[in-house]
Amino acid sequence: QVQLVESGGGLVQAGGSLRLSCAASGRPFSSYAMGWFRQAPWKERKFVAAISGGGFSTYYVDSLKGRFTIPRDNAKNTLYLQMNSLKPEDTAVYYCAATRGVTARIRLEEYDYWGQGTQVTVSS
Repeated sequence: QVQLVESGGGLVQAGGSLRLSCAASGRPFSSYAMGWFRQAPWKERKFVAAISGGGFSTYYVDSLKGRFTIPRDNAKNTLYLQMNSLKPEDTAVYYCAATRGVTARIRLEEYDYWGQGTQVTVSS
Protein backbone atom coordinates (compact mmCIF):
# COMPACT_ATOMS: atom_id res chain seq x y z
CA GLN A 1 0.00 0.00 0.00
CA VAL A 2 1.07 3.55 -0.72
CA GLN A 3 -0.46 6.64 0.81
CA LEU A 4 -0.15 9.88 -1.11
CA VAL A 5 -0.78 13.39 0.20
CA GLU A 6 -0.62 16.42 -2.09
CA SER A 7 0.05 19.97 -0.96
CA GLY A 8 1.06 23.31 -2.41
CA GLY A 9 -2.04 24.26 -4.32
CA GLY A 10 -3.63 27.67 -4.08
CA LEU A 11 -4.58 30.82 -5.91
CA VAL A 12 -2.03 32.44 -8.20
CA GLN A 13 -2.14 35.12 -10.86
CA ALA A 14 -1.56 34.30 -14.49
CA GLY A 15 2.15 34.20 -15.23
CA GLY A 16 3.01 33.06 -11.73
CA SER A 17 4.47 29.79 -10.47
CA LEU A 18 3.52 27.09 -8.01
CA ARG A 19 5.24 23.96 -6.80
CA LEU A 20 3.05 21.06 -5.80
CA SER A 21 4.34 18.36 -3.50
CA CYS A 22 3.19 14.78 -3.06
CA ALA A 23 4.40 13.03 0.07
CA ALA A 24 4.38 9.24 -0.11
CA SER A 25 4.43 6.65 2.62
CA GLY A 26 4.39 2.90 2.48
CA ARG A 27 6.65 0.78 0.32
CA PRO A 28 10.03 2.08 -0.91
CA PHE A 29 9.27 5.18 -2.91
CA SER A 30 11.77 4.43 -5.66
CA SER A 31 9.92 1.22 -6.53
CA TYR A 32 7.00 3.24 -7.88
CA ALA A 33 6.72 5.30 -11.01
CA MET A 34 4.73 8.43 -10.30
CA GLY A 35 2.48 10.74 -12.21
CA TRP A 36 0.47 13.94 -12.01
CA PHE A 37 -3.00 14.30 -13.41
CA ARG A 38 -5.45 17.15 -13.33
CA GLN A 39 -9.19 17.56 -13.52
CA ALA A 40 -10.84 20.81 -14.46
CA PRO A 41 -14.47 21.49 -13.51
CA TRP A 42 -16.85 19.35 -15.56
CA LYS A 43 -13.94 17.74 -17.40
CA GLU A 44 -12.29 14.32 -17.34
CA ARG A 45 -9.13 13.71 -15.35
CA LYS A 46 -6.17 14.04 -17.68
CA PHE A 47 -2.49 13.16 -17.74
CA VAL A 48 -0.01 15.92 -16.97
CA ALA A 49 3.38 14.31 -16.40
CA ALA A 50 5.06 11.10 -15.27
CA ILE A 51 8.44 10.02 -13.96
CA SER A 52 10.11 6.64 -13.58
CA GLY A 53 11.04 5.17 -10.23
CA GLY A 54 14.65 6.23 -10.44
CA GLY A 55 13.76 9.59 -11.91
CA PHE A 56 15.66 9.08 -15.13
CA SER A 57 12.70 9.10 -17.50
CA THR A 58 10.02 11.75 -17.68
CA TYR A 59 6.99 12.29 -19.88
CA TYR A 60 4.80 15.33 -20.35
CA VAL A 61 1.64 16.12 -22.21
CA ASP A 62 2.81 18.06 -25.24
CA SER A 63 0.90 21.22 -24.38
CA LEU A 64 2.72 21.59 -21.04
CA LYS A 65 6.28 20.90 -22.11
CA GLY A 66 8.56 23.74 -21.18
CA ARG A 67 6.25 25.08 -18.45
CA PHE A 68 5.88 22.10 -16.10
CA THR A 69 8.51 19.77 -14.68
CA ILE A 70 8.14 16.66 -12.52
CA PRO A 71 11.16 16.12 -10.27
CA ARG A 72 11.20 13.59 -7.46
CA ASP A 73 13.35 13.22 -4.37
CA ASN A 74 13.48 9.55 -3.44
CA ALA A 75 15.41 10.28 -0.26
CA LYS A 76 12.48 12.42 0.93
CA ASN A 77 9.75 10.18 -0.52
CA THR A 78 8.37 13.20 -2.31
CA LEU A 79 7.20 13.97 -5.81
CA TYR A 80 6.93 17.51 -7.10
CA LEU A 81 5.26 19.37 -9.91
CA GLN A 82 6.90 22.68 -10.73
CA MET A 83 4.48 24.84 -12.68
CA ASN A 84 5.66 28.05 -14.32
CA SER A 85 4.00 30.68 -16.51
CA LEU A 86 0.63 29.56 -15.26
CA LYS A 87 -2.47 30.28 -17.30
CA PRO A 88 -6.14 30.40 -16.31
CA GLU A 89 -6.69 27.18 -18.24
CA ASP A 90 -4.34 25.43 -15.82
CA THR A 91 -7.02 25.80 -13.16
CA ALA A 92 -7.89 22.31 -11.92
CA VAL A 93 -7.60 19.85 -9.09
CA TYR A 94 -4.19 18.24 -9.35
CA TYR A 95 -3.70 14.62 -8.31
CA CYS A 96 -0.55 12.63 -7.80
CA ALA A 97 -0.62 8.92 -8.45
CA ALA A 98 1.64 5.90 -8.06
CA THR A 99 1.90 2.83 -10.20
CA ARG A 100 3.54 -0.46 -9.25
CA GLY A 101 6.79 -0.85 -11.10
CA VAL A 102 9.42 1.66 -12.07
CA THR A 103 8.38 2.35 -15.64
CA ALA A 104 6.61 5.67 -16.10
CA ARG A 105 3.04 5.45 -17.37
CA ILE A 106 0.82 7.97 -19.06
CA ARG A 107 -2.57 6.26 -18.86
CA LEU A 108 -4.81 6.99 -15.90
CA GLU A 109 -5.99 3.39 -15.62
CA GLU A 110 -2.41 2.15 -15.12
CA TYR A 111 -2.11 3.90 -11.77
CA ASP A 112 -2.87 2.03 -8.58
CA TYR A 113 -2.81 4.67 -5.84
CA TRP A 114 -4.11 8.23 -5.78
CA GLY A 115 -3.88 11.22 -3.53
CA GLN A 116 -6.86 13.32 -2.54
CA GLY A 117 -5.98 16.18 -4.86
CA THR A 118 -5.03 19.81 -4.39
CA GLN A 119 -6.80 22.77 -5.97
CA VAL A 120 -4.89 25.13 -8.24
CA THR A 121 -6.67 28.28 -9.33
CA VAL A 122 -5.06 30.71 -11.78
CA SER A 123 -6.67 34.13 -12.03
CA SER A 124 -6.45 36.27 -15.15
